Amino acid sequence: MTTTLSREIEPFVDANKAPEFLVITRRRVLEMARAGQIPGHAIGVGKRKMWRFRLSELADAFVAKSTVAKSGSKVSSTPAVPGNRIGGIR
Repeated sequence: MTTTLSREIEPFVDANKAPEFLVITRRRVLEMARAGQIPGHAIGVGKRKMWRFRLSELADAFVAKSTVAKSGSKVSSTPAVPGNRIGGIR
């Protein structure tokens, strides 16, 4: 029995291609992925992981965030903790 996929599987991109798509630095992409602010797929165990991304997931995440921002809702996925430069007191 042969099966066919109804859609083509989107390839993953590495942490060098994702920042080009988002027009931000590689370091910021990795920080955001680790913090759960953008969708990413960690490969490996322990402290050092390789990160892979799907451009469609990144685009969907940013469209969803901009829709929330336009509606006036304030949603922060990063807790405000003193010393936390991403979401805390600066």
